[in-house]
Amino acid sequence: QVQLRESGGGLVETGGSLRLSCAASERTFAHIYTVAWFRQAPGKDREFVATIGWIGGSTDYADSVKGRFTISRDNAKKTVYLEMNSLKPEDTAIYYCAGGNTRSWVVKEYGYWGRGTQVTVSS
Repeated sequence: QVQLRESGGGLVETGGSLRLSCAASERTFAHIYTVAWFRQAPGKDREFVATIGWIGGSTDYADSVKGRFTISRDNAKKTVYLEMNSLKPEDTAIYYCAGGNTRSWVVKEYGYWGRGTQVTVSS
């Protein structure tokens, strides 16, 4: 059963933009307070990108994306977005949406995960 579903990945040139979406199922939405985006490049560990609280909307970003990426939410649609601008080749990775109960940069703090969406930035 897919609890979080990502969409919006694709191939883009350096400097381009993409918007990722993460839709939560009704059951998942009822059990999480925070949604985060992580990413994993080939041969590397999964790393934190950004997080947002469902209620207050407080956000946090990894230094590597601060000023370029924006995380937002639409509670009525149970959807979180990641707007990515000024993309660089080093942003190439599979992007995962994760749901949890605390705002954290740590993978294991999130109990709900999507299957990921590929983002490729060409140089």
